[in-house]
Formats: sequence, structure tokens, C-alpha cells
Amino acid sequence: MFITLLLQTQTSEGLTSLLFPVLIAVVVYFFMIRPQQRRTSEAKKFRESLVKGANVVTIGGLHGKVLEVHEESVIVEVDKGVRLKFDRTAISREVAPKTAPAAPAASENA
Repeated sequence: MFITLLLQTQTSEGLTSLLFPVLIAVVVYFFMIRPQQRRTSEAKKFRESLVKGANVVTIGGLHGKVLEVHEESVIVEVDKGVRLKFDRTAISREVAPKTAPAAPAASENA
């Protein structure tokens, strides 16, 4: 079919008119579709690698610590004694554990 189209367009103007849509399709693929596929793949790998003790954020913005990991769900502790069950797909990202704020340095006043 593609060869038939090329044979029908014998002028350089016809070839140019076919080249433009092809270039648009290539640009859309490399700037929109491919990056989205990469993000989806990375998110899937992250969710499969969830481990007990990880500090995570859900897609709803809820912060907590993973207590249990099951095949399709995780138990997240959001406060002392408050445990919630989430699907793995609801986990958005992992965050660094909270650290105690550094003590302010004593000023040297003489």
C-alpha cells in the first residue's frame, strides 16, 4: 500500500506532502509516547520492588511507612497504630526517611 502511494506521487510536491505527516508521527512518538512508556515501566518496577520499612507516598498524597507487602496490596502505617491497606498501584513514590532537625549552633557572643 505504501509503495502504491509513492508510485502515485511522482512529483516532488507529492513526496513532500507524504513526508510531513510521517515526520509529525515520528516527533509525536519520540516526545510523547516513548517517555510515557518509560515512566510507566519505571513505576511498575518500583511497585514490584517495594519492601518492608520503606517510607512512601500514595497517589492521594498520604505519607507512611510500609509494614507488610502482599502480592497485590501493602499495609502502610500512617501514624502510630493507624494502619491502612492500599493496592500496590496506589503507591506513588518513595521518600527519604524523616530525620531529626539539626540542633542550632550556639552563637559566640563575648
